[in-house]
Amino acid sequence: MSNAKNFFTHEQQENIRVAILNAELDTSGEIRVHIENTCTGDSLDRALVVFNKLEMDKTENRNGVLIYLAVKNRKFAIIGDKAIHEIVTENFWDSTKNMMLNHFRENRFAEGLVEAINETGKKLKQYFPYQTNDENELSDEISFS
Repeated sequence: MSNAKNFFTHEQQENIRVAILNAELDTSGEIRVHIENTCTGDSLDRALVVFNKLEMDKTENRNGVLIYLAVKNRKFAIIGDKAIHEIVTENFWDSTKNMMLNHFRENRFAEGLVEAINETGKKLKQYFPYQTNDENELSDEISFS
């Protein structure tokens, strides 16, 4: 079985990175994707640990979103920082996770991530539109552990 770093082809990783760049174009929000081999506990708890480790809780507007994936366990989670979590409904996170799950069930992991990134970007744009002084505060590259 492949590990986190080679789970996606170079082309798929680039498609995910470009999706992040495009999703962040019209918003002050930040999106990260983190991939690791295994998650022994609850995926949402692990995503929170990774969220803090990546210092996503330190963005100016507290509007970062992490999409977390443990490839060998086939676990995943989406977590938003304080400002975005307070605005979007739980239904948004559930519908995004279900959309991803539909792709994942057919082994279309990259497509599932790209679609989730696009949907997240639309939601961020709605609540956190781009400001002229916005900076890209977090890397758009996929992180691994």
